[in-house]
Amino acid sequence: METKFADKNCPLEYINDILGGKWKIKLIWIIYQYKSIRFNQLKRELPGITDLMLTKILKSLVENKIVDRKSFDEVPPHVEYSLTANGIKLVEALRDIRRWIDEQN
Repeated sequence: METKFADKNCPLEYINDILGGKWKIKLIWIIYQYKSIRFNQLKRELPGITDLMLTKILKSLVENKIVDRKSFDEVPPHVEYSLTANGIKLVEALRDIRRWIDEQN
């Protein structure tokens, strides 16, 4: 996926493009905790998020290969979201950042 920033060489701009906003990191953490989760459960875990915003964020995270979307053609049909291997690496990197923050206090 092409990011909105022309220069991917600036890591902070690139990270902000992928993870910026109120919901993305929370959403990634919830998916990480559940391993696999459906849309409505995600919505319940994020009070205040709209269906449209959740859909938009999930689409972005899927396009950036952080989240995997698996569709089940059962009755009733449903979709489950989980982290990709890349998404799990991201959580590990965010944990390292958290450790760094804790060391600053």
